[in-house]
Amino acid sequence: MVLLSRFGGGVPSQIVRTIHVGFLCLVAGGLLAMHRSQTPWGRAIAWALGIGGFLVGLYHWVFYFDLVVRAGELIPSDFVVGIAAIVILFVLVWRVMGPALPIVAGIFLGYCLFGNYLPAPFDHRGYTLEQVIEHMSFGTEGLYAVPTAVSATYIFLFILFGSFLERAGMIQLFTDVAMGLFGGARGGPAKVSVFSSALMGTISGSGVANVVSTGQFTIPLMKRFGYRSAFAGGVEATASMGGQIMPPVMGAVAFIMAETIGVPYAEVVQAAVMPAVLYFASAFWAVHLEAGRCGLTGMPKAELPNAFKAFTSKWYLVLPLAVLVYLLFAGYTPLFSGSVGLALTVVLILGAAVAAGLVHEVVRVVFWVGLGLLAATFLIWGVLVILGLVAVLVVASLFVRGGVETLAACRDALAEGARQALPVGLACAVVGIVIGTMTLTGIGTIFGNWVVSIGKGSLALSLVLTMFVSLLLGMGIPTIPNYIITSSLAAPALLELGVPLIVSHMFVFYFGIMADLTPPVALAAFAAAPIAKDNGFRIGFQALRIALPGFVIPYMAVYDPALMLQPVAGLSGAAYWLDVSYMIFKTGLAIGLWGIASIGYLWSPLQTWERVVATIAALSLFAALSMTDEIGFALAAVVLGWHWWRTRRGARPASAA
Repeated sequence: MVLLSRFGGGVPSQIVRTIHVGFLCLVAGGLLAMHRSQTPWGRAIAWALGIGGFLVGLYHWVFYFDLVVRAGELIPSDFVVGIAAIVILFVLVWRVMGPALPIVAGIFLGYCLFGNYLPAPFDHRGYTLEQVIEHMSFGTEGLYAVPTAVSATYIFLFILFGSFLERAGMIQLFTDVAMGLFGGARGGPAKVSVFSSALMGTISGSGVANVVSTGQFTIPLMKRFGYRSAFAGGVEATASMGGQIMPPVMGAVAFIMAETIGVPYAEVVQAAVMPAVLYFASAFWAVHLEAGRCGLTGMPKAELPNAFKAFTSKWYLVLPLAVLVYLLFAGYTPLFSGSVGLALTVVLILGAAVAAGLVHEVVRVVFWVGLGLLAATFLIWGVLVILGLVAVLVVASLFVRGGVETLAACRDALAEGARQALPVGLACAVVGIVIGTMTLTGIGTIFGNWVVSIGKGSLALSLVLTMFVSLLLGMGIPTIPNYIITSSLAAPALLELGVPLIVSHMFVFYFGIMADLTPPVALAAFAAAPIAKDNGFRIGFQALRIALPGFVIPYMAVYDPALMLQPVAGLSGAAYWLDVSYMIFKTGLAIGLWGIASIGYLWSPLQTWERVVATIAALSLFAALSMTDEIGFALAAVVLGWHWWRTRRGARPASAA
């Protein structure tokens, strides 16, 4: 209380960031000590690292005013604390997430210290160890940069939101609706996987978490109905990774992007809507074609739930998500919107436990109506109303049958949310080293100038280069640090080449997601491997094959931002929406052509020349050069018309027989 009372009007952002990282270190050290350390010495070291990290955050809090006064001039204790912060984070991230991210951040840190010995233009003027430590460990340009601020506010909140919705039964609702809608179609189990993962992505925002949660059901189901193990795992990995670009919640990167480029979160959601729909459409199309190629049928209707009944039985679970979407698009901050959504979810969970103890149906109806009206008053009196309801329901749950178990489920949801948020927050802190290197040395400008010099001759070449940087980085590090690094390097260069700001960042974001499907690392594929009981490399290659049509989407958005619902110069009103419709149609056709070319099947197996022509047609549609659209449409008409005629001609003798 003494520390809090020092700050009138709220705790400074710098302290929020440092304490957040300190708590992350403490939790990470505790988890390593209790679950991974095999010896007393190992446990002692893990606890020492965790406590040391927390003390670093506490140091910033206690000496905040002193640090502000002497900014830029470190005393010996500051120097020790700054080095300790970097070392502790590097060790903890190495133990929790593996060596890739610390190695990448270490290379950038080494560049700060020794880059002055490199040849021009990669050299810089040189910086002392004290200058580097001051820049990285104090202020808001290194460990405590924008990603850490976002982690301390939005990210943890929305991860908790998804965790509580899962505990409330949202996964089962999504799965039942998907089963009822698509389970009986050709290749139904794989379509269920795509659709349920798309729905799950709206609340989870974590690709690997989606694989582990929905994949436990969908992958064995796909295998039971004839899909190969590697393909089943690839379908789930592809669909689950798309959750990070699926509005309204999306992944943590979306919040970092909104803060980085200074736009409302709702604008990021708007830009992501059509690419997300087209991405899942491409995955849906790929599994449909694969089912036709392998002759796979749907599930028996007797085994399928009724989608309408499934929805009407648990429709109330959608209410917190609907309120969240409304608040985001009504202009409320993500912090307020997420807090309300999370609190409403807890109210639903606890309210269901209390309502179950009410004997009469009329009393239950009155209870729910009254609870709903009270919760709705948050628009007048703020989120404290809902928090008060949560407190009352917690107490009431102690006195009803099943209430204690419900409280235990809420506790588990808190623990699961913290477990999922831990690597995200640690990654945000360590990747701040990269941001700090950019601002200290100007290496981002050097790389950007290189990309711009290439792009002046060919924008497509600059886009391909940016894509490969995203894919290569993403093979070793998660989506969040991948996006931060690549957007810091390449997005400013794309902006200078005329690519709109939000489109350039979405381009980088999109391929950061694709990197998790790209061998040899392919995090999502390896997460699916133990469930599918197959090799992670094979699953990764199948995922890449399924996701291949989706690679065209960000390219086409660059050449016409209308695909991301962004303004287009010279177009407004009906003309603009006509352009949007045209781009959606053209991209959908390109995706369809890529799909049949990669799978090798449409109404029947494709001949080699048909696959080649389909590929050329797809390339023409997204090339955005003079006459390429016309060539693409013409080639598409030729290959589709010929294939349809050949298939019908081949089917006539069989039907006559």
